[in-house]
Amino acid sequence: MQQHRIDFFGHSAFRITSAKGLVIWIDPWIENRLAPAEIKPDARTGGKTGRADLVLITHAHGDHLGNVISIARSPATEVVAVHEIQQYLLAGGLPNVIGMNIGGTYPTKGVKVTMTPAVHSSSIQNGNDILYGGTAAGFVVHLEDGTAIYHAGDTDLFGDMALIGELHRPQIAMLPIGDHYTMGPRAAAHAARLIGAGTLIPMHYGTFPVLTGTVAEFESEVKALGLNTRVVAIAPGEGMELQSRS
Repeated sequence: MQQHRIDFFGHSAFRITSAKGLVIWIDPWIENRLAPAEIKPDARTGGKTGRADLVLITHAHGDHLGNVISIARSPATEVVAVHEIQQYLLAGGLPNVIGMNIGGTYPTKGVKVTMTPAVHSSSIQNGNDILYGGTAAGFVVHLEDGTAIYHAGDTDLFGDMALIGELHRPQIAMLPIGDHYTMGPRAAAHAARLIGAGTLIPMHYGTFPVLTGTVAEFESEVKALGLNTRVVAIAPGEGMELQSRS
């Protein structure tokens, strides 16, 4: 049986490799302090990330746009983002950027990418200027075999997460737990209840001192709600596998 793989690189940066070999990066900030040294950019390579078929950007803040410029220089790499980020990246020289908006679904390379709401701000720091970065978002990625993975982006808890769960039935939900800039462990546990995914991967914690939410607190809150789910805390630089349905 073939397997999909999810690798975590700290903060909100993930690489999904489908059982058929498609490589999808989400929010590729690989210069964060938790990312393994071997993947961080250097003057010679510009980053040792390997192939990228798709790069999904949830919003415009620098800790999520991250290293997209170096990762997506090849026309073979498609970047998917909200319209305003698309225009910014095209102006910056990236050759293949697809713009979309909340609620849209983009089929490409055998998968489907749906842009979902998120409750957060979005802007680009350009020297002393702050540029409008469009609407913050999350993504549901439907892999070739129908496996659905939800990356919530930076967000607070909101009631329509229940609709995301109902419409897409994600098997895996990547949820921010760090607090301060996003929801903390208690709100993230309630998000998990609304979404209904069987596996929860915590993210956006521990990168900065202000992100005080912990995995232990999240697990405790999930347990308190009696959820029939599991929390999988992936260490930066490590990954998990899940069986393909085909």
